[in-house]
Order: sequence, then structure tokens, then C-alpha cells
Amino acid sequence: MKLQINGDVRDFPEPLSLQGLIQQLGMKPDRVAVELNREIVSRENWKSTALSDGDRLEVVHFVGGG
Repeated sequence: MKLQINGDVRDFPEPLSLQGLIQQLGMKPDRVAVELNREIVSRENWKSTALSDGDRLEVVHFVGGG
């Protein structure tokens, strides 16, 4: 299936949950926020949120600094 992530279209196998996507992208779940089709998805719903072909995601990765 094709997913648009931060403006880039990428191919992923189906089925895939939002949690699985974050793992495949190698991101730490406690350091990202995700918007799926213009709706913010809370972290506790990632496992039960199934992704579909054509979904659009914005993934924001938080970085600490000083």
C-alpha cells in the first residue's frame, strides 16, 4: 500500500497499524506525534489504528536541546 508520510509517498506491506509503521520507521514512540488524514491520533490508539492505501500522515519527531 502507498502512504504519504510528511509529503513523501512510500510503499508498505498490508496490513499495517500506526504502531507498526512507527516501528518500521525506526522512531521512538515517546518522541513522536502523528496526524492521520488531518486528525491527531493519540498514542494509546496507535495499535488499533489500521492504515489504508492512500492515507496521509504527518509525523513530528521531537528533539531535545539546550
